[in-house]
Amino acid sequence: MKTEKKLNADILKITMTIQENFPELSKYIVEMPISAPDIATPQINIKILEEYHDSLATLLKDYAVNHGNTTKKP
Repeated sequence: MKTEKKLNADILKITMTIQENFPELSKYIVEMPISAPDIATPQINIKILEEYHDSLATLLKDYAVNHGNTTKKP
């Protein structure tokens, strides 16, 4: 299992890849629940970070594959 620090670093890396290589996807990051929690004091834990990381990775992978660019990976 990854640590919170490692997950945050991986999330940052994927987010930067999206912003640098696929800026058109940035609008979807804002819509993801963890980036805009709907409660005043959200509980962020390892499981939530893993789910967020996985959703970002899937978004990037699926977009790159569907748009003919499989070389840009997080």
